[in-house]
Amino acid sequence: MPSNVQGGKAFGLLKEQQRQKLEEINKEYLEDQKYSDEEDLAEKLEGFKNKYAEFDLNDQGEIDLMGLKRMMEKLGVPKTHLELKKMIVEVTGGSSSNTINYRDFVKMMLGKRSAVLKLVLIFEDKASGSPCKPAGPPPKRDIASLP
Repeated sequence: MPSNVQGGKAFGLLKEQQRQKLEEINKEYLEDQKYSDEEDLAEKLEGFKNKYAEFDLNDQGEIDLMGLKRMMEKLGVPKTHLELKKMIVEVTGGSSSNTINYRDFVKMMLGKRSAVLKLVLIFEDKASGSPCKPAGPPPKRDIASLP
């Protein structure tokens, strides 16, 4: 095993490989009949890919607890350990690992359920005006539904 000196070049390479993997997964979604009637799918997937890549991904290219924690802090909505765990379970449907992979992420973003992470990202997009918008009318919000 190489010593844990992470060169910028190696890191850049890892990021590049991760992006290529995300591209491949995006292609799968574009070819999936289930999503064929999704408006602006290619555009949305591109947005999701960029959003996902903003997270600190682990070596497997997944969002782990620390990556999620840092992202939430960066967005100004720090969460407790427990809340972060809940957010991950919400996205993954409680699969064994404590990480969110890109497929889970895309499913969450395209899905009808409003996971906390999705709400945070959508809210952040509205605030910053970048295009990563959900389809359909926004869910009706009341104070009780706020995370």
